[in-house]
Amino acid sequence: MQKINRRQFNAILGAGVASMALPFNIGAQAKPKVVVIGGGAGGATAARTMAMSGAVDVTLITASDTYTTCFFSNLYLGGFREFDSITHGYDKLAAAGVNVVTGFATGVDLDSKMVSLEDGSSVAYDRVVVSPGIDLKYDSVPGYSEADAEMAPHAWQAGAQTELLKAKLDAMQDGENIVMVPPPNPYRCPPGPYERVSMMAHMLKTKGFDNSKIIILDPKPKFSKQGLFQEGWEKHYAGMIEWYGPDVHGGIINVDAKSGTVETDLDEFQGAVLNVVPGQQAGSIAAASGLTDDSGFCPIDAGSMRSTVDDNVFVIGDASIAGAMPKSGFSANSQAKVAATAIVGDLTGAEVGPASYSNTCWSLIATDDGVKVGAQYAAVDGKIASTSKFISQTGEDADLRKTTYLESLGWYAGITADMFG
Repeated sequence: MQKINRRQFNAILGAGVASMALPFNIGAQAKPKVVVIGGGAGGATAARTMAMSGAVDVTLITASDTYTTCFFSNLYLGGFREFDSITHGYDKLAAAGVNVVTGFATGVDLDSKMVSLEDGSSVAYDRVVVSPGIDLKYDSVPGYSEADAEMAPHAWQAGAQTELLKAKLDAMQDGENIVMVPPPNPYRCPPGPYERVSMMAHMLKTKGFDNSKIIILDPKPKFSKQGLFQEGWEKHYAGMIEWYGPDVHGGIINVDAKSGTVETDLDEFQGAVLNVVPGQQAGSIAAASGLTDDSGFCPIDAGSMRSTVDDNVFVIGDASIAGAMPKSGFSANSQAKVAATAIVGDLTGAEVGPASYSNTCWSLIATDDGVKVGAQYAAVDGKIASTSKFISQTGEDADLRKTTYLESLGWYAGITADMFG
């Protein structure tokens, strides 16, 4: 196999997608085959990055011909975005040289190096990227089930569930309440539970609903950016939002989606809208392929996102155990580039430098009131660890908060272009 030198490799992959306008030509010989499972922030980014290198033949297996982003789905619920604006197709990915296969991947045979699909077909690989996102552990919430999600939507896998929750919010009358059960750690974020509360409160306030409340029955004693959210709720939605931690509500005893009630040790709460988000684990193909550990997620090598189970497998995004990195779209995008670099290095013999990762999570509290938290990461002592951090501060002025929100809009445009072209 023809090799590329370090300078060529860095020009192709090291400087990011913008530097890959001219793919490297490895000649007429058959290229190594890489299969990517999952067309979200991780999978789509990895597929496009590797295809634009020109060094490998990339097949992307995605369960649907469109992808609705979890990030910014809360803004759709709050009336800041249209649904079409958070839904994307794969035509530009195909034009970039990715073989896009619409189908449901059911397993990875590590011995034969084949990915099987629900329709009975299979695809061979030299390397495979597993980026299936999360599955929901419905039984982690007493009384809740997958069928109940049609009455009490989780909207934690964007698309039909997001539209269902939006429809239920739009049908509310003044005086009716929303009851949310957020997920336990670890969970996919975005969609962030507390940004979602903010957007639901914005919707109620916009409608002039003075007699409706949002009740949060949290399984966690604290949550990310808590001070920022609670400051914002008091400022914009005073008296509308009630947050109860487990030390107050005493635990969820039962969810009855049909009657719209959540029973706790403290009391029974009733809502016209129930938003119940169960615990999470790696997408089902990860466990079916033997890539998960007892946590339900996939252990990886911190320097490459390579599975610790099999050297030919890379796991990125929500399904991976990525140390200090949160399970976010930004994280998945960052991990995808590290994995793509490692894979092209594997298959061409190019030298690969140390991995670096980054993440920022933006949240919108109210119109032009945006906050953020983020960090830079590196492989340290076998784990992905943060090397620097930042977070918005309470008491920031309105201009800074508006700038933060506008920054998030630019990021959304950038990451979706990075994913889909």
